[in-house]
Amino acid sequence: MPAVTVDDLTALPRTAAPAPGAVQRPVLSITTAPEGLEGEGFPVHRAFAGVDQRLLDPFVHMDQMGAVEYAPGEPKGTPWHPHRGFETVTYMIDGTFQHQDSNGGGGLITNGDTQWMTAGAGILHIETPPSELVASGGLFHGVQLWVNLPASQKWSDPRYQDIRAGQVGLLASPDGSALIRVIAGEVAGGSGPGVTHTPMAMTHVTVSPGARLELPWSRDHNALVYVLAGRGTVGTDARPIGSGQLAVFGAGDALTIAADATQDSRTPSFDVLVLGGRPIREEVAWYGPFVMNTQDELRQAFAD
Repeated sequence: MPAVTVDDLTALPRTAAPAPGAVQRPVLSITTAPEGLEGEGFPVHRAFAGVDQRLLDPFVHMDQMGAVEYAPGEPKGTPWHPHRGFETVTYMIDGTFQHQDSNGGGGLITNGDTQWMTAGAGILHIETPPSELVASGGLFHGVQLWVNLPASQKWSDPRYQDIRAGQVGLLASPDGSALIRVIAGEVAGGSGPGVTHTPMAMTHVTVSPGARLELPWSRDHNALVYVLAGRGTVGTDARPIGSGQLAVFGAGDALTIAADATQDSRTPSFDVLVLGGRPIREEVAWYGPFVMNTQDELRQAFAD
């Protein structure tokens, strides 16, 4: 799992410790993502399936794409399709994806890169594997997150951010046993390059086997941990969690993640996405590629 790696974690800034008297967030639920197919047929895990939308707000949907090892000729993408009313965040961990949109945005993303597309009032885009990857085959693994926009910003102009792997904020845990990659937001004394309409934080955390991480987390954000690979526990009561599972946390100032001492050979570390945002608390009307506030707005989006 390349993304961004660091040879010497001790050379990085350290995460801030939870403040004295900080309240640890309890784990409300752990769910397992069902498998499905997206676009032209690439495999995904539906990370938020079965979770109350109110606990996810401001997030709407998230797919873990792969991990899959394609044979030559097998890589697949999506055809041209529209979006309105939210943002798509595509984080590529392994492999390469090519993006193009009707607003002139686009490019290649590979190991650790992120494409942040604000659909706003409306945009068309396409996501495909480059021709050389189709010819050769190879590993494909990433995440696409949908971030809702408040009603006041749903009609904003489309925007595209190309975030290179080398731009993400990097932190190490106080004992140097965990690497925190901050893609967006302010986390434990570090910050990420992603510019967000909705206040939020997005991180990719790698925890070494047997290590434990206490991560300060903004009290006005919700908190979600999705396991990309490996096995570990979440919360101070050490609830077991593994690849393809999502933990939803309750209110508090910090959250706890720990890696099992023994991992399997394919996933030597415990890799998780830690997400959170300030809830928008507005009505959500969502169907297919549109996330609006009312059914009339959905009908208008389809007509447009």
